[in-house]
This record gives sequence, structure tokens and C-alpha cells, in this order.
Amino acid sequence: MKPSDKVVAALNEQVGLELAACIKYDAIAAHFATEGLPRLAAFFFQQATEERDHAHRFIRFILDTGGRVEIPEIPKPPHHFKFAKDAVKLALDGEHLVTDAIHQLMDLATVEKDYSTANFLQWFIGEQVEEVATMDQLLKVVERAGESGLLLVEDFVAKGGSGMGRPSRREDGQ
Repeated sequence: MKPSDKVVAALNEQVGLELAACIKYDAIAAHFATEGLPRLAAFFFQQATEERDHAHRFIRFILDTGGRVEIPEIPKPPHHFKFAKDAVKLALDGEHLVTDAIHQLMDLATVEKDYSTANFLQWFIGEQVEEVATMDQLLKVVERAGESGLLLVEDFVAKGGSGMGRPSRREDGQ
């Protein structure tokens, strides 16, 4: 059953948010690579890949349900950060934005009695809990370490601290 035009439009907006997150994470990763922080760079490059995969899940769902994909304009992300915590805070704020948008999509699907879309969104609701928790933990570690302690943050990320390096829900099948 094809979702309503209103739901398809909202799903397309979500594609844009996911792609914007992907590009933002690539920019953050490139910043950390430039600053000589390879573990943080690798972590954010991996996050970018996950966000692109999320966008593709939405695209496939739109197509599978007979909708038309219309990718919205993606804003240019920041590419330089004075402090590491600013980059991680931007990532956390972005995860909150994506979470809110997914919840709004769920509200819309429920109002429209679009059970296929509501079912599809369940995975993303669980995924966002993990994404927010991971970024929140990383921000706390970066803030505690301070700019002079970023090599400790590198070690934390390398050791898979607090879910970093964990298999994503996509990889572990949950």
C-alpha cells in the first residue's frame, strides 16, 4: 500500500536529514584527520557510512511502497572546529534532530493509519536510542579529557569505549 503523499513527503525529508548527517559526519571526520586524531576520524567516517545506509533504507522503503524519491537540498556542513567538543556537540545535536524527526514521522504514520510505515520506523526508533547514547557518552569523555587530553579520547575510541566500535543494529541483525 502506497503511503499518503503527506507521508511520502515526510519520508523524503528524512532522506535529506540522513544524508545531511552523513555529510556532517564526513566533515567532522576530515577535521579530526587533519588534526592528527585518526581514531576519532575513523569513528566519524564510520558514522557517516551508517547515516548513508539509513538514507538508503528510507529510499528503498519509499520505492518499495510505490512512492517517488525527491531528495531535498543538503546544507553545507561546518568543516573546522575550534574545539573537539564543538564537533561532537554538533553530532549529538544532529542525532537529537534526527530522533525528533523520526518521532514526528511515527506520529504522522499513526494519524494516517499507515501501519507499514509505522512498522518500518520501529527499527529507527531503537537505532536512535543507541546513536544518541553513543554521542552523549563521547561528548562527556571529550569534555572531561579537554583539548590537552584528546590522545586519551583516541585511546577510549580505539578500545571501543561505551559502545563505540559496537556492531550497529544493521550489522548484528537486531
